[in-house]
Amino acid sequence: MTYTWNDDQPIYRQLRELIVGLILTGVFKEGDPLPSVRQVASDYQINHLTVSKAYQELVDMQLVEMRRGMGMYVVPGAQEKLHAIEKEKFLKTELPALLKRINHLGISAEELCTAIMTATEEK
Repeated sequence: MTYTWNDDQPIYRQLRELIVGLILTGVFKEGDPLPSVRQVASDYQINHLTVSKAYQELVDMQLVEMRRGMGMYVVPGAQEKLHAIEKEKFLKTELPALLKRINHLGISAEELCTAIMTATEEK
């Protein structure tokens, strides 16, 4: 697997966000095992300590659990919890930033609604 890491944030955070996205989209379902640390390190050509740190953050977020001798597993309710976390993040952080940008660009409510309707229809 190849993935392009960016320099804006540490790789372990990018990896954590990648896994969060895979859980949100259902690639990793509740009860599914995550790939081993060694496998991820090999696939993405990153240090195994980086993968371990990303996995530990997922454990700290109570999204995955370590089963001794078996690996990491997605916990029941992880997807629902992530939806709530991401929704709150969007409403409290991303939406205000987006509204600020809209105001700076002078986009009217009508222009915005038209753009949203067009984008929705294109899906």
